[in-house]
Amino acid sequence: MGVEPENTLRSFVAAERAGLDAIELDLHLSKDGALVVMHDLDVDRTTDGSGPIAEQTLDELRALDAGRGERVPVFEEVLDAVRAPLQAEIKDVAAARALAEVMLERDLVPRVEVSSFHDEAITEIARLVPGVRTALIASRYGLDVVDRAVEAGAATVCLNIRRLTLEVVEHARKADLRIIGWVVNTQEHLRLAHALELDGATTDYPEIKRTGRFTA
Repeated sequence: MGVEPENTLRSFVAAERAGLDAIELDLHLSKDGALVVMHDLDVDRTTDGSGPIAEQTLDELRALDAGRGERVPVFEEVLDAVRAPLQAEIKDVAAARALAEVMLERDLVPRVEVSSFHDEAITEIARLVPGVRTALIASRYGLDVVDRAVEAGAATVCLNIRRLTLEVVEHARKADLRIIGWVVNTQEHLRLAHALELDGATTDYPEIKRTGRFTA
């Protein structure tokens, strides 16, 4: 969590008002198949509940406090609450299929980029949604992450900036991939993102875009 409870409507509205270029969110499937917005596999860290998301129905998840009285949102609520471009992170192939249905129904290809740590999820969403923009995320990686992204058909790599090197950046550029660094929450990481000429950065603090500096 940065300035607002993470993955809540409150946080997305605040990010849009801050003028960020895009809003990143995380998607899981509830027990009854709803696309709910939450980062972890379980609700323990970010709500007053406990247990895996996949073992709870949408109604059960909606009864939880996700911070400052916020409810756990579903994906469609976010689409209606903000107009900013979205980057939706999916955790598995099942979520890819559920997201594909919403994207096709609401014509979201121009607005939503889909990201994942899992190559097979990216491949599946690309198969189901023609023209979708995809991004491969990696935390621990080497030059192989570029080859994985190309094979999965991703146009972007989203990489842990603490491990990002010039060698990886150059390899990605040769493959015509966009590069996003995460998570850029400090002056040091912001300077590194600029020095490596990244295409963008993910942050928990919207003011980084506005001021160009980090303030606790």
